Amino acid sequence: MSDFRDNFKHALRMFRANPGFTFAAIAALALGIGINTAIFTVVDTVLLKPLTYPDADRLVRFLLTSPQGNGPGASVPKFFLWKQQTSAFQDVAAYDFGGPGFNLTGDQPEQVHGIHVTQGYFSLFGASPVLGRTFTPQEDSPNGGKVVILSYGLWQRKFGGNPNIIGTALSLGNEPYTIVGVLNKSFVSDPEADILLPFQFDPNSTNQGHYFTAAGRLKPGVTLAQANALLKVAADQFRRRYPDALGPKDGFAVEPLRDSIVGDARKSLLVMLGAVSLVLLIACANVANLLLVHATGRKREFAIRAAMGAGRKRIVLQLLTESVLLSVTGGVLGLVLGYIGLRGLLAMSPGDIPRIGEHGGAVTIDWRVLAFTLGVSLFTGILFGLFPAIGASRPDLNSTLEESSNRAGTGFHQSKARSLLVISEISLAMVLLIGAALLIRTFLALHRVNPGFDTHNVLTMEMSLTGDRFQKTAGVAQLVRDGRERLNAIPGVEVSASTCCLPMEGGFGLPFLVVGRPVDKGQPIGAGWMNASAGYFEAFKIPILRGRSFTDRDVAGAPGVVVINETLAKKYWPKENPVGQQIIIGKGVGPEFDEPARQIIGIAGDIHNGGLGRDPDPLMIVPQAQVTDGVTALNARIGPVVWVVRTHTEPHQLISAVSEQLRQASGGFPVARVRSMDEVVVHSTARESFNMLLLSIFGASALVLASIGIYGLMAYSVQQRTQEMGIRMALGADRGRIRNLVVWQGMQLTIVGVVVGAAAAFGLTRLIASLLFGVKTWDPIVFVTVPVVLAAVALLAVWLPATRASRLDPMAALRVE
Repeated sequence: MSDFRDNFKHALRMFRANPGFTFAAIAALALGIGINTAIFTVVDTVLLKPLTYPDADRLVRFLLTSPQGNGPGASVPKFFLWKQQTSAFQDVAAYDFGGPGFNLTGDQPEQVHGIHVTQGYFSLFGASPVLGRTFTPQEDSPNGGKVVILSYGLWQRKFGGNPNIIGTALSLGNEPYTIVGVLNKSFVSDPEADILLPFQFDPNSTNQGHYFTAAGRLKPGVTLAQANALLKVAADQFRRRYPDALGPKDGFAVEPLRDSIVGDARKSLLVMLGAVSLVLLIACANVANLLLVHATGRKREFAIRAAMGAGRKRIVLQLLTESVLLSVTGGVLGLVLGYIGLRGLLAMSPGDIPRIGEHGGAVTIDWRVLAFTLGVSLFTGILFGLFPAIGASRPDLNSTLEESSNRAGTGFHQSKARSLLVISEISLAMVLLIGAALLIRTFLALHRVNPGFDTHNVLTMEMSLTGDRFQKTAGVAQLVRDGRERLNAIPGVEVSASTCCLPMEGGFGLPFLVVGRPVDKGQPIGAGWMNASAGYFEAFKIPILRGRSFTDRDVAGAPGVVVINETLAKKYWPKENPVGQQIIIGKGVGPEFDEPARQIIGIAGDIHNGGLGRDPDPLMIVPQAQVTDGVTALNARIGPVVWVVRTHTEPHQLISAVSEQLRQASGGFPVARVRSMDEVVVHSTARESFNMLLLSIFGASALVLASIGIYGLMAYSVQQRTQEMGIRMALGADRGRIRNLVVWQGMQLTIVGVVVGAAAAFGLTRLIASLLFGVKTWDPIVFVTVPVVLAAVALLAVWLPATRASRLDPMAALRVE
């Protein structure tokens, strides 16, 4: 213990005597550890922490499988079939993907988040009430009454935690719902919800629409493979019963609920974690180089200590104490930087990272993060301190004591070790910079994509249509007519419309048949589906390539019509004009979708409905006023009506006027998610922008650290070779030759590092292939530009000490000890 105390005191004295060395080492470590702490905190929350539900490791989500891919989704018949698989599952429950929002009406109307759930939802996810109860089986049956359960947050915020609220009425869409329960504070639903309502499914329903999701708990002892084998048999049973509802190659499966929630965010987070690990390695190489330089400069000290009886172990422990003390100090500062970086990271996040809560509230620095930071600090301290310690603990006493101080440590092995560290820094920086450049190219490629519509001066807002009035198409059509008349009368409004789905944000999908064309059961025909009012194409300036768009005459009772996009026309009518032909949409999906044939009246230009990074999908657009009552009721349950207003001026200036007119037209309903279309487009690429920004920051950090590393090595080399350069100059070498000598030595290391890094990047960039758009992983522009930039920065870092070397006074250099 006394030896450790002595080593500790000696280390502190050494740090005080060398403030420049101490500051540089701690700063490099704090940067590397801080970035790692920030990213690991998010990774820990999203990927590592278990779900907060009971038996979370046995929770699974049901998937629909097909050759095109797997995804969550459920229809009523599928849900009841899954519930029957009791040999593998228990507590199977259904719940909304997200829900349209619900209107709290009354004196202070507002829109709140809400979801529909089945009665088993509460036992599946451990959602116990703090007041009242959950839904009964009768309440979750058709005509089970209008009942609602409140979240703890809404109960506190809206009702002040009133303990007598059970049994009172809550006005939703101007209709009373009885409050039967308040959920516990600790329960957080996913998706988050302020209110929960019962689905009230009809067990005899044949509705094949996929408008909700389902999850369940595996029975003890049942594996995922066994459950999927059972679902394969169940899919065959379902196909025999509903031959038009499940394709011959489609099926059912389950996956762990946590994997389903995390989704594709896992890939991005692991890439970022790998990137910051490279930054940490560069920081470690930098500090190792500093320690090597510092240790070789102290070889006379160690030789004297060895001559006085200090053993090799004592010297190694001394140097390890110094390196670990440096790393722990860097770790403490890194933790502070990590917290600051974490807040900045969450502020920049695109908002679609799962499990982090609203505004990142679920992401905290807990004991796991503290343990990670401590572990990284100790590991790095040992990693970068062990090699210099071993090298410095084996001095040749005679030769070391005879050397002048400026030549201590200039031997081949020490120089080779420092050169290898610099090469490794440049190689790692090269990998990060190439990755960042590829994401920058992706970002630029996305912003060059023509979305197919004009985003400027377009205001959008959502309105949830709850209540019996809007369960029929006539009620919605009347609201849309009144709303558009009011909006079009506002000064500054050019045209208005309403729709179910905004461009860039996806939509629905339905099968269709071409009238007069034979049906190929092996190749079902399907396309995207959405509804829109008159004025929709004009509001977005979507061109009509053939035929016409909707008018106010395309209402219920008029002949059914549909507009298709160019992709759909080319796919199914490649050599003919589809305008005038008829299609039947939704046949076999369920009675809610049954309707007569519609005539194709126009072909619209393609829009990127699934995002700028995806090719336009085939799309059918039907008039909002001609949708069946069953589909209208379904839409009201799963999504809001979206109002679209094209303005002559900056759209945000009209928010107040537009909102007030819509409130009057709807009878007091509020609007939500008020955004310009420019903001919608920016949000659609937010994940790509976020990835690019982070990797660019990491790449810049790596570039700075690598340039500092090569500068430090060359500056030290010049210092150690001062006498040699004095001799060269005395023998006739001019200053230019001396400068070029130093530059060439540094650029040799750079060239080797660039080549090694480029080779490594060529293989590693495949890991980010799924994050790229419009650029190959081996993009020649990137693989040429990045080495040039890195070499230019390295040249600058080398040029400074080279210039200093060329200005040496030969006589003064020869007298240096």
